[in-house]
Amino acid sequence: MLKMKKGLFVAVVAALLMALAACGGKSTETSSSSGGDGGATKKKVVVGTDAAFAPFEYMQKGKIVGFDVDLLDAVMKAAGLDYELKNIGWDPLFASLQSKEVDMGISGITITDERKQSYDFSDPYFEATQVILVKQGSPVKNALDLKGKTIGVQNATTGQEAAEKLFGKGPHIKKFETTVVAIMELLNGGVDAVITDNAVANEYVKNNPNKKLQVIEDPKNFASEYYGMIFPKNSELKAKVDEALKNVINSGKYTEIYKKWFGKEPKLDRLKQ
Repeated sequence: MLKMKKGLFVAVVAALLMALAACGGKSTETSSSSGGDGGATKKKVVVGTDAAFAPFEYMQKGKIVGFDVDLLDAVMKAAGLDYELKNIGWDPLFASLQSKEVDMGISGITITDERKQSYDFSDPYFEATQVILVKQGSPVKNALDLKGKTIGVQNATTGQEAAEKLFGKGPHIKKFETTVVAIMELLNGGVDAVITDNAVANEYVKNNPNKKLQVIEDPKNFASEYYGMIFPKNSELKAKVDEALKNVINSGKYTEIYKKWFGKEPKLDRLKQ
């Protein structure tokens, strides 16, 4: 009887160890992957984003979708890289790049000289500009008309930089976690206008005609800016992604993705300069 108990105990322990080993061997589930190699284990590239920036990245039925998402998939396939896309938020994305918890990021991030001091960027993949979003009937006709008014921006974005460059820092510029929250404040009367990227503003107006908002362009005061994929400094991924992005643009795949999301031809000459 004692021998049977010992044998049973050993068998149970062995079974538990096998189960634990099996659990430990499970791979992390990913939202997207590409470049399979016949079953051999490959390290997944972890890509961070802030999925609150339609039409570039946003949540739809629990899935991250958008122009950036489709472009990333095409680029990673061209580079032969497996990847995992994580929605981690705007400010945490930059912190995670610094700590190298993520390998790269894509989130409608404008390439600026200040950011290039801390991060590496891919070649540009999208031309954008800042615009003003106001209620229909607003007296605001250009950026200079915002003097003395309260402006909403997403924190730590080029929209904030543009507002502060024109009117200085102060309580007249209200910063929000996302552009959507800034727009909600505009609708509620908490700000007189929102400064944000043109594609984002146009997408919101198109999808929400009942909100009665309008977009004001002002190329005199808002210059073109360019989005890039972002990496920790001295990342080996940059060269691979740049080459793959070039292939995606030259193959016509970029144009296909652009037309899907924006309904028109991209100005590729601006990206190839």
